[in-house]
Amino acid sequence: MLSGPGQTAGISVFVDHVIADLGIGRSAVSLAYMVGTLSGALALPWIGRAVDRFGVRRTLAAVALGFGAFLVGLACVQEVVGLTAGFVGVRALGQGGVTLVATTAVAITVTRNRGFALGVVTSLGSAGISLFPLIAERAVTLAGWRYTFAAEALLVWAVVLPIAFWGLRGAGPAAEGSGSGKGAGREDGEASAPAPEWPLREVARTSVFWAMAAGVACSGLVATAVFFHQISVLGERGLSPTEAAANFLPQTVAGLGASVLFGWAADRFSPKALMCASMALHAGALAVLPLVGPGAGALLYGVALGSAAAGARAVEGAALPYYFGTANLGSLRGLTQGIVVAATAVGPILLSLAYQWAGSYRPGVLALAALCAVVGIGVCFARPPRPRVVP
Repeated sequence: MLSGPGQTAGISVFVDHVIADLGIGRSAVSLAYMVGTLSGALALPWIGRAVDRFGVRRTLAAVALGFGAFLVGLACVQEVVGLTAGFVGVRALGQGGVTLVATTAVAITVTRNRGFALGVVTSLGSAGISLFPLIAERAVTLAGWRYTFAAEALLVWAVVLPIAFWGLRGAGPAAEGSGSGKGAGREDGEASAPAPEWPLREVARTSVFWAMAAGVACSGLVATAVFFHQISVLGERGLSPTEAAANFLPQTVAGLGASVLFGWAADRFSPKALMCASMALHAGALAVLPLVGPGAGALLYGVALGSAAAGARAVEGAALPYYFGTANLGSLRGLTQGIVVAATAVGPILLSLAYQWAGSYRPGVLALAALCAVVGIGVCFARPPRPRVVP
C-alpha cells in the first residue's frame, strides 16, 4: 500500500501543481516522468539481488529510507533536472522497490497456499494505492504540494521502517534460504521438500521464464496505455468525461476480486494456463473496445480489463517460486519487474503515436489486442522447466 506515493495514480495529483509552480511545460514534465520511470526500472534487478543477498528486512529498510528521501527531494525541487532525479528515485524505490520486496517476502515465507496469499496481498495493496490520489488531493489543497510530498515521506518512514525492523522477523535467513518448488501448486496446499537452487543462468535459458515475463510486461504496457488515455479513449466511444472517469471504479473492484481468484487458482492449476487466460481476457476486452458504448458495454469492458491486469500480476507473483523455488527469487522478480516498469513507461506513448497517425484510437487498440493474443499463444507453447537434479 505504501508504494502509493510512487505509483502513477499517486503522482498524477501533483502534476498540474508542479507545472504551475515551476513554470515548466506539460511535455517537459511528461518527459521527465518517462525518463524517471525507465531509469528506475534499471535499478530493480539490483534491488532483487539485494533481497537474495541481504534479506527482505534490511533491503526493505534501505528501500524505505531512500524512498522517503526522494519524496523529500521532490518537495524541494526548483527545476526540471531535480524533478527528473526525484522521479527516478520514487519510481525505482516506490513503485518498484517497495512492491518487489513486499511480495517477495510473502513468496519466500509462505509455502502453503502461496498463490492465494499473494493474491490477497496484491488485492489489498491495490485497494490502498487507490486511496492515495484522494488523500493526496485533499492534502495538497490544505497544505500545498511540497508539504504533501514531505508528509508522504514521513508516512513511509513511520509505517514501513517498523515493518522492516519488527514486522518481518518471520522472513529471516532460514525461511529465505529454502525454496518450496512446486509445492505451492498442489491441490491440498501442502508444501513439498525444498527445491534445488536454480542458478540465474539456467533460469534465463528456460522459455517459461521469458513467457511469464512477457505476459506480465504485455499486461502492464496495455493496461497503462489505455488507463492513461482512458478519458479520451472512452470519449471516442461516446462516453462523457465523467462516465469515462467512473469506469475506473468497475476496473478497480474487478481487479481486487481477480487478484484473489487468480491467486487461489495458482495453487491448483498451472501458472502457464492462467497467464494464457489473462492474455485472452486482455485481447478480448481490447478487441471489443471499438464496439463499446455508454452503459452495460462500458461496464463489461471495465470489468474485463481490470480483471485481466490484476490476474496477470497475481499469476506472475506465484509462477516464479512455482517453477524455480525461492533461492534466487529476489533476483528473478527484480528482472521481471524491471521489464514490467519499462513496458509501462512506453505504453502511453505508443498509443498516443498510433492515435496521431490514424486520427482514431481504434487501430492502436486493435494492435494492442493482437499483441496480447500473440503473447498468449507464446505462453501456451512455453515449455515448463524440467525438475532440476542436484549433482
